[in-house]
Amino acid sequence: MNQEARLPRNGKEGALYGAIICTLTVLFMSSINIILGVGEFNSEVALMILKVFPIIWIIVMIIEPVVIGRIAEKLTATFTQPTDSFNAKILFRILFTVLGMSFCMTFIGDMIGNGLSSQTFNHFLANWPRNFLIALFAESILIQPFARFVMVKLHASQDKKKSSAAGVTIHGLSEQKS
Repeated sequence: MNQEARLPRNGKEGALYGAIICTLTVLFMSSINIILGVGEFNSEVALMILKVFPIIWIIVMIIEPVVIGRIAEKLTATFTQPTDSFNAKILFRILFTVLGMSFCMTFIGDMIGNGLSSQTFNHFLANWPRNFLIALFAESILIQPFARFVMVKLHASQDKKKSSAAGVTIHGLSEQKS
């Protein structure tokens, strides 16, 4: 069976892959939005980013696999064919995931930062297009390729351990036969 080395092969690897993507995206997007909201970066802003990070991370780790990821997977299957390339499928998956997550998290992030007010909808309209484009760029060019690189290295390490374990077993059997 030829498995894709750039993607997770089981649930544990899927959790690692998702955690890498969510951690980097949340850190990057939270930092950008808080810095733009405050208008500067200083130690107080850095502390604010660190305080909000775990809350946003938990929300993202729930929303992405439970809702947005499933929708993105269905849309990707709708807009791609089995014969389409890996890159085409990944780009569609990134597009649909970022579309949904940026939509949800722009609204949720504003509510966390400013509370629910009459300005929430106006903030959303002003911030969502920017958040979508920044997240799409970051996911496509930096974050997803890094997560896939980690998977490739993990699978290479696993394959090396399997082949050396198989070699020990074969070597041990040949010694017993002699």
